[in-house]
Amino acid sequence: MPHIKRIHHLAIAVRDMGTGLEFWQQALGLELSERRQVPMEGAEIAFFRLEGGEIELVRPTEPDSGLQRFLEKRGPGIHHVCLEVEGLDALLEQLKARGVRLINETPRLGENGRRYAFIHPESTGGVLVELYE
Repeated sequence: MPHIKRIHHLAIAVRDMGTGLEFWQQALGLELSERRQVPMEGAEIAFFRLEGGEIELVRPTEPDSGLQRFLEKRGPGIHHVCLEVEGLDALLEQLKARGVRLINETPRLGENGRRYAFIHPESTGGVLVELYE
């Protein structure tokens, strides 16, 4: 049976990674735990670990990426909420059976080997939701 364990991270879309890093590192004093390119998503990411979860900054690296379209339409700000789950396949099937609109009907495999899928904001009250196993 699928199970949602916790909020894994909150992702914040930024136009300029340097400006984003400056605020989170210098103004708030958070320690950068990871920064890397994610070519398959057309993005650069940076993580700040906190007790119980992470803050992720995401910046588009491709002009035609979904993230770039998000920024053009909505501007910088919260991009998605990521929930850590057990039983991702079963949860996706359960959501499909309920008529929930999924961006990924089957899990994608991240560069770190973890599987993930996104739920369309149309079905969640306007919030992009990532499921992360």
